[in-house]
Amino acid sequence: MAQKEKSLTCKRPHIGIGVFIMDEQGKLLLQRRRGSHGEGTWSLPGGKLEAGETWEDCAKRETKEEVCLDINDVTFVAATNDVFSRDLHYVTLFVKAGKHKGKPRIGEPHKCTDIGWFGWDELPQPLFLPLENLRKQGFHP
Repeated sequence: MAQKEKSLTCKRPHIGIGVFIMDEQGKLLLQRRRGSHGEGTWSLPGGKLEAGETWEDCAKRETKEEVCLDINDVTFVAATNDVFSRDLHYVTLFVKAGKHKGKPRIGEPHKCTDIGWFGWDELPQPLFLPLENLRKQGFHP
């Protein structure tokens, strides 16, 4: 098994949330990461699930913090197993937001350098590992 061969030193995986937010044309909102694992890659808004938090509340909180949007009708769509390094392992839950309110803007400039809307078949490169793994699974929003 690939994960065992890596001799992981992390004790347990973290749980991450990635949020699909689509505009009227079906394009996805992505952000370029900064100052964290995956720096320089494009990812969905999202973040780490906090203890005691529901994944729906995490999606709403992270979306508000990162891209200044209020979202609702959050539904689960997929999951990936993401081993970044010997010391960093995430299970990422992908959710889709129903509607959003507001105009997207960078809410955390220390964590994100750019945001934009992209078609699924025209995603910018490089992609954040969880999003890349999701594509490799054959997922299509």
